Amino acid sequence: MRLTVFGTGYLGAVHAACMAHIGHEVLGVDIDEEKIACLAECRPPFYEPGFQEVLVRTLDSGRLRFTTSPAEAGQFGDVHFICVGTPQRADSFGADLRSVDAVVDALAPHLRHGGLIVGKSTVPVGTASRLTQRIRTLAPAVDADVAWNPEFLREGFAVQDTLRPDRLVVGTQSRRADLTMRELYGPMLRAGVPFISTDPATAELVKMAANSFLAAKISFINAMSEVCDAAGADVMTLAEALGCDPRIGRRFLNPGLGFGGGCLPKDIRALTARAEELGVDQAVSFLHQVDAINTRQRQRTVDLARHLVGGTFSGRHIAVLGAAFKPNSDDVRDSPALDVAARIQRCGAQVCVHDPVAIDNARSAHPSLEFAADVSKACQSADLVLHLTEWPQYAQIDPARLASIVCSPKVLDARNTLDLALWRSAGWTTRALGRP
Repeated sequence: MRLTVFGTGYLGAVHAACMAHIGHEVLGVDIDEEKIACLAECRPPFYEPGFQEVLVRTLDSGRLRFTTSPAEAGQFGDVHFICVGTPQRADSFGADLRSVDAVVDALAPHLRHGGLIVGKSTVPVGTASRLTQRIRTLAPAVDADVAWNPEFLREGFAVQDTLRPDRLVVGTQSRRADLTMRELYGPMLRAGVPFISTDPATAELVKMAANSFLAAKISFINAMSEVCDAAGADVMTLAEALGCDPRIGRRFLNPGLGFGGGCLPKDIRALTARAEELGVDQAVSFLHQVDAINTRQRQRTVDLARHLVGGTFSGRHIAVLGAAFKPNSDDVRDSPALDVAARIQRCGAQVCVHDPVAIDNARSAHPSLEFAADVSKACQSADLVLHLTEWPQYAQIDPARLASIVCSPKVLDARNTLDLALWRSAGWTTRALGRP
């Protein structure tokens, strides 16, 4: 098929390259000329394992190219994907849909008869219905379908999640659109990927519901870590025991600093905002507490760090391991690690941050923080080492060697992934959230 992908950020660029990889002809579209130029020259504007290799192959094959012209896209494509961002609005918890609307406004005058517009962006329920009316107003002579096909990408695994998804959810308004989507995703369906066919409203809700459920699971175990701290219990053993229950499961039951990034925080807030508009805000009122627990983990980490350095940050040197909101990514949007680092700096500490790939983005987001290119430089003469992003490289650190260059061998593992027994045997004072 001939596909266009509007928005070549993290979601759109990966989707475009992967759709070309399975055999479609794909045209990526964006208003950002610099981003388009980078992708066309095979220079990804973000870090994602495996993405550059797919980009190279599909560009070389001729099945993938990029443009800034909506008119070219309208004439080229049979199916048009909307993959632009929907950040939180500045004035409320609601989702900012201006980029989604801008795509429709730019594309509608150039649509070919019978085209299919497919939203992948995370949007409030009811968006597809609203866009259908918008297109009918802008292009009344065009018989275009609107469908919704939410993405379920995990940063760090986006290529794998696109090519081998655990499910495909497609909400359509016509049999023609449903058949088109089944043909488009034919290679996945032949490989046994479940195809869940539904209406657009349900498809829109699936993504926000999935993220909200995941956020609730993470916040639950973090709430238990706070109880464990008060009771002298061990949250890691608690999580292991809970995870053995098949009704609960162990995945994502990982106590620590909490979630961040560009999806979970803004999606749970957008769902509460949309529920309020629909008059059912009480049904999801618990999500406010989920959000609050997650935010409180950051201050708990700051407070424990302050205790470890003697009650004051003034004049202290704090080393921070991690800047990205999660490992295998250079994404620092709403990064818990950087938030904690900035809070500690504002309390008077000298803070130096290390991250394997996210330093440039972190420096742009927090120019007042210090950054180091390697762990040793970040930890030189440190009074405390904070482990805030669970990069696998940090679990491989030799604590005995590191102890020789710090001022005081103290470590706070806010992700519960270090071998604290090994660190203690090397002379370190160790602490972790929810562990005695």
